[in-house]
Amino acid sequence: MYDITVIGGAILDILARPVSGQEPTGHSCSAEGISMAVGGDAANEATILARLGKKVNLITKFGNDIAGRLLQSHFQENGVSIADSIVEDGLDTGINIVLVDKDAERSFITNKNGSLRRLALLDVSLEALKKSPVVSFASFFVSPLFDVPAMTSLFRAVKENGGILCADTTRPKNGETLEELRPALGLIDYFFPNYAEAQAITGKNAPEEIAQAFLDCGVSCVVIKLGREGCFLKTAQEAFLIPAYPHARCIDTTGAGDNFAAGFLYALSEGMAPVECARFGNAAASVAVESVGACTGLRSLDQVLERYRRMPPAVRQSTERCPADRP
Repeated sequence: MYDITVIGGAILDILARPVSGQEPTGHSCSAEGISMAVGGDAANEATILARLGKKVNLITKFGNDIAGRLLQSHFQENGVSIADSIVEDGLDTGINIVLVDKDAERSFITNKNGSLRRLALLDVSLEALKKSPVVSFASFFVSPLFDVPAMTSLFRAVKENGGILCADTTRPKNGETLEELRPALGLIDYFFPNYAEAQAITGKNAPEEIAQAFLDCGVSCVVIKLGREGCFLKTAQEAFLIPAYPHARCIDTTGAGDNFAAGFLYALSEGMAPVECARFGNAAASVAVESVGACTGLRSLDQVLERYRRMPPAVRQSTERCPADRP
C-alpha cells in the first residue's frame, strides 16, 4: 500500500534565531525571527518523502490537543498517511523550543513528558509493518519506552516480513554501549548516525573505525553524516567519502539529518546504489539548511534533482583494516 513506513516522533518546533542559548533572566529578549514548524525525526522524514513523491505511512503518537490537531492537519495536507498512528487522550503532544545561534547551530528545550517520549512497541501494529517494503525507524533513544529489547523485537518483525530496515539515532541517553545495542544493530540494513552520535556509541574517533564497529555488529551499510563535510559510507565490500553540496547557504541546520535520511530513502526505493543514495541524501540536506525549520525548505523533487546532478563525485576509500583492528 505504501512505498515507505516511518516510525518515530512527530512534534511542533518553536524556532527563535539568533539566540545564544542562554535563558533571559528577569527580562525579555528579542530575536530576528520566531516561527513554528513541524519537527520530530519521523515527521521530518515522512513529510520530505511525501514531497519527493513517495507514498508514506507514518506511525507516531499524538496527544488529543491543539498541537496534535495541527500536526495531523499538516500530514493530511502533505499526503502522509497517519492511519496507523495513535491519538491518546490526556497526553501532551510534544513541543520543542529550538534556539538557533548565529552559526546556525541549535539547542533545544523539550518536554520530557510529551508524546515524543511516549511511543512504545505496543503502539506499532505488526500488520502495519507489512504495508511497505522499506521501514525506517527514525531514531534510537528518543523514547525511553523503546529500549533495546523493544527495538530488537520491532526490527525482527520487519525482517521476518521481508522488509528493508533503515534506522537513524540520537545520542545515547543512559550510557548504552555498542555491545548492548548489538541485537538491534545486527538487524539493520542501512544505518544513518551523525558523527557525534556514532562516536558516542562506539567510543571511536575516525569515521572508518566507527563504521567498521557497526559493521562488526551486523549492520549491512553504515552512513556517517559529517555535516558540511558530507558523509562517509561503508559496507563490507566498499567505502566512500561523499562530499556535501558545495554551494549551500546554511541558515539553520534543524532537521538536516532527517532530510538526508529522507533523500537516501527516496533513492533507495528507486533502486539506486547505496553511494548514489548518499549523494542524493546530501543534495536533499543542502536544500533543507537554507531555510529555518526542518520541513520548510524542501518542497519538491525537482529541487533535489537539480542539486543531485551537480553534486561532486564520491571518493572511493580503502576498506583495509589497520593492523590494530584485525581480530
